[in-house]
Amino acid sequence: MTDWQPHTVTTDEVVDAGRVRALAQLFDDGLPAPEAGDPLPPLWHWAALPEWAASSELGVDGHPRRGSFLPPIDLPRRMFAGGSVAFPGTVRVGDTVRRDSQVESVTEKHGRSGTLIVVVVATTLFAPDGSAAVVEKQNLIYREAAPAASGPPADPEPAAAFVPVGPPLQTAGDDRWDFRTDPTLLMRFSAATANAHRIHYDWPYATRIEGYPGLVVHGPLMTMSLAETHRLRADGTRIASLTHRNMKPLFCGDPAQLVYTPSDDGAHVALIGAAGDAHTAVELVVAP
Repeated sequence: MTDWQPHTVTTDEVVDAGRVRALAQLFDDGLPAPEAGDPLPPLWHWAALPEWAASSELGVDGHPRRGSFLPPIDLPRRMFAGGSVAFPGTVRVGDTVRRDSQVESVTEKHGRSGTLIVVVVATTLFAPDGSAAVVEKQNLIYREAAPAASGPPADPEPAAAFVPVGPPLQTAGDDRWDFRTDPTLLMRFSAATANAHRIHYDWPYATRIEGYPGLVVHGPLMTMSLAETHRLRADGTRIASLTHRNMKPLFCGDPAQLVYTPSDDGAHVALIGAAGDAHTAVELVVAP
């Protein structure tokens, strides 16, 4: 990385109502789709302002090749590890916003799983009046390759055998929702967020090359679903800021549940698997 230097990428983007409606259709949770002039719900900028790379810029894994905006890291496995988002202003559907993005830090670490590199990307969205409306940091982790697989090629039938599960969030009690996934949901979310990472839709690649037991549920999908529970509660408060952390992968079709726990100064939302282990968590700071 001796020749690579971080640089700021600035673009002007329109918060497109069609992309917002597409995400509302994906959640299909009974809430009305935000229309032109309505505030964009927290984290919906991930779908409303997708960053599509040119096809010629994609690497083997489906992500854009590194060495331009992102540093030229050799480690092949990429994970969305978490981050933080503050909402000092408001982005509305139909707004033209300015987006400034920059790699803030690159840190190499060594642990039981081997070498990994943590890349922190900082992004600010500016409202039409020039004020900062969304201030975000994302943590990306790059890891060593999985052990080489042996035996016959992966059978794609397990993914094909899924049946549609309907809306991903389904009420399971007070402040609890079942979180259900199928390959169609993962494909639609990949398209909505311009995420071509093959672990989310390519069963042989996910299992044989990356070494996962199945298709991987997107970290941003889990995080957005956790934030969406706040809208579903409709308690009159807004999210002022949030932090999110992905602790382990969730695989397509695995049963899981979202649990919302209010507190005096915010809320904690966790995605819990069938074994009682947490896959991701969000700490919300809410304001009246």
